[in-house]
Amino acid sequence: MARIEPFKGLRPRKDTAHLVASPPYDVLNSTEARQLASDNEMSFLHVIKPEIDLPDNTDPYSDAVYQKAKTNLDHFIKENILIQDTQKCFYIYKQIWGDHFQVGLVAGASIQDYQEDRIKKHELTREVKENDRMRHIESLNANTGPVFLTFKENREIMKLFDQAMTDQPEYDFNSTDGIRHLFYLVDNSRLIQKLQSAFSALDLLYVADGHHRSAAATRVKQNREAQNPQHNGDEEYNFFLSVIFPHNQMKILAYNRAVKSLGDQCKAEFFHRLSENFSYDESDIKVPQSPGKFCLYIDGKWYCLTARENSFNASDPVASLDVSILQKNLLEPVLGIIDPRTDDRVRFIGGIRGTSELEKRVDSGEFKVAFSLYPTGIEQLFNVADAGQVMPPKSTWFEPKLRSGLVCHLLD
Repeated sequence: MARIEPFKGLRPRKDTAHLVASPPYDVLNSTEARQLASDNEMSFLHVIKPEIDLPDNTDPYSDAVYQKAKTNLDHFIKENILIQDTQKCFYIYKQIWGDHFQVGLVAGASIQDYQEDRIKKHELTREVKENDRMRHIESLNANTGPVFLTFKENREIMKLFDQAMTDQPEYDFNSTDGIRHLFYLVDNSRLIQKLQSAFSALDLLYVADGHHRSAAATRVKQNREAQNPQHNGDEEYNFFLSVIFPHNQMKILAYNRAVKSLGDQCKAEFFHRLSENFSYDESDIKVPQSPGKFCLYIDGKWYCLTARENSFNASDPVASLDVSILQKNLLEPVLGIIDPRTDDRVRFIGGIRGTSELEKRVDSGEFKVAFSLYPTGIEQLFNVADAGQVMPPKSTWFEPKLRSGLVCHLLD
């Protein structure tokens, strides 16, 4: 049973939504965010990447950063850039990217469901990032970045989504990356009840993207619950901002890898050692065409690698992932990368950047070798989460990304 709740969203006016909406906080570094928002004082990056309004050398985890986030959000409210709805609503968020579209429900997801594993996870979190998101939520008293959730497609819910989109969208704009964003209000009490009822029939929801945000929101809830003798489970802090999409609309791109050096081995030795677990041939193919295949770029040439039969456990939901096969059968034994979370020699490059980015990194001399992977499937994500296991770091890159700033969830 999945509990979802409407809320009084804090969101832009119609005429400013396209200016406010920004990329999420974790896909840009501070320099990129500063450049992107330099000529746009309404960009929500001023709230979710507030270090851009402080000196360049500011520690992004310093008290001043969270104070600036609060100051900037208060400014957005005071200047009526953001206005809070007077009644509780759901919202529908539709994105169109070329011939791909995805339609999700914006709602408060239950932290109790998260704690009791009715919202499934598939990634570990890092304490430093979790602490950062918790401090951001506490400082602003708001969830400003949505958690990307998914559910196994349900016809009744999709009919309700269609019904909610019969009216004109509140927002309809194209972002600079070519994605069209449509945002609908769902303020009809009967439709709200139908959506809640339909979601309550679902056994599970799954975190697609946003493990740190959901974990941080849970810690905030636990702290406030402990401090509130009148806690009843219905307070706004019991829910986190989410956008919930059907699984058959998810578009997952590869999360590619680049490695700075071959260590103390030459290229010939490198290929000899990897051949224990992979067959390989020089090839013009840059993107794998099926699971179990990998494309490798080194010294201006591409090679196609195929995992050898019985070199991994095909029945294990984690071990059978391509990211696991590459890590356990090549990056670790051949290149000595034991922990890709902490090893500075490896970089993760989102598939949205394409193979040209891999070639650029290697050709520049910054990296020695790069790997193009086949994308993880949504069913594989479900299998891992259902088994209570976790994926290796950087296993999935969801696209298109949800824009931040279209709606915030206040915690009081």
